[in-house]
Amino acid sequence: MGLFDRVSRLLRANVNDMVAKAEDPEKILEQAVMDMQEDLVQLRQAVASSIANQKRTEQQYTKAMGDANSWQSKAQLALQKGDEDLAREALLRKKNYSETAASLKAQLDGQAGMVDTMKKSLMQLEGKISEAKTKKDMLKSRAQAAKAQEQLQGAVGRIGTNSAMAAFERMEEKVLIQEARSQAAAELTGADLESKFAALSAGSDVEDELAAMKQQMLGGSSSTAALPQGTATPKAATPDTVKAPMSVEDAELEALRKQIDGL
Repeated sequence: MGLFDRVSRLLRANVNDMVAKAEDPEKILEQAVMDMQEDLVQLRQAVASSIANQKRTEQQYTKAMGDANSWQSKAQLALQKGDEDLAREALLRKKNYSETAASLKAQLDGQAGMVDTMKKSLMQLEGKISEAKTKKDMLKSRAQAAKAQEQLQGAVGRIGTNSAMAAFERMEEKVLIQEARSQAAAELTGADLESKFAALSAGSDVEDELAAMKQQMLGGSSSTAALPQGTATPKAATPDTVKAPMSVEDAELEALRKQIDGL
């Protein structure tokens, strides 16, 4: 094999491969139907032209036959009048027109057959075009469905590795961190509030005890100073028997304590 043949085959192979890759089924089908439509238009024009020629030949044949019949009548008239020469001349004219009519009849028969064939071809082409249009729509729908399926499969294949899924994962992690922080803050706030109430309760007990001691001291000194001379000092009252007056704050604390005990 020569170098030229190898290069030529290689070029044809590359060109065919490029054309095959560039072919879009939808566009190719549309173009094929358009080409068939153009062929249909040309065939219709050819059929119309053939029919027109047939009509014209038919008119010529009819005229030639009419002229031949006319000269036949004239020849008969001349013979009746005894003019054989004139009758002979009329018959010659009649013969010429008859020959022309016969030639036109043969041409007319050929045109009629050709027109019938062209009409059948036209009907066949119209049927093929109608079938091609239906098949084109079906193939276009299938091509579009296949293209959509291919795009969907590609999207599904990329969904695990693309940046969108990575962003979702990062945002989910951030939301989990925020939820953990919020829960921790709520727990810390609750513990701090409980410690404050515990401190208040401890402080109240100390203050109550201190107030009671003060009240005992004040109560003991006042009773001793009020006794007259020579009167025996009465027995000091114990905290269990004498209830010291409470301040407003202590009363409120005591009421609050009772409410808490009743819970």
